Amino acid sequence: MTQTDRLADFVLAGLSAGRAPDELGRALTSAGWSEREVASALGAWLPQAPGIPPVPRPRPYVSAGGAVTYGLLFLLLATICWHVTTLGFDVIDSLLPDYSTIYDPPRSGLRWSVAVLVITVPLFFWLNARVARTTRRDPGRQRSLVRKWLAATTLMLAAVALLSDAVAVIYAFLNGDLTARFLAKAVLVALIGGLALAYYKDELDAG
Repeated sequence: MTQTDRLADFVLAGLSAGRAPDELGRALTSAGWSEREVASALGAWLPQAPGIPPVPRPRPYVSAGGAVTYGLLFLLLATICWHVTTLGFDVIDSLLPDYSTIYDPPRSGLRWSVAVLVITVPLFFWLNARVARTTRRDPGRQRSLVRKWLAATTLMLAAVALLSDAVAVIYAFLNGDLTARFLAKAVLVALIGGLALAYYKDELDAG
């Protein structure tokens, strides 16, 4: 039996015996449990009402099916963001050429990004719609830990991309290299990062 199991058993036994949560909390704190551990253990149960046993609150969970579904969504979103950015850079290079160099981006890279997006974009929207329908029928799926951790990872990566983008723009400005071509690419990166933030923001708000 783990320490968490011992703590949960103690809280359940205390509530079932009619003890107040504050009383149990003081006892656990005096025994050396941290405030976070005590709050988590007590928060797992609704306050006891007369005549009924302690009622458990819904808890986050992990499932293999959820890991596959949300992991695939995460990978599809990352792939789409990457190839939209790559494709956008190629288009910007074509529309705003840098005459100081003779570099011409290979068309095979542009065609590869288009091919990837043709497959991943419809699959992403189909899978996203499927998850949304399932969640409407069973709101408890929002408590998936895999779903929340991947949302948090996406938000962190998007925030890092936006911060790095802002730093690059400021550096280019101070260095005198802020061209229309560079600024267009920076705006594209900011747009993609902002869309990723907007997509997953509600996931953490719901938690």
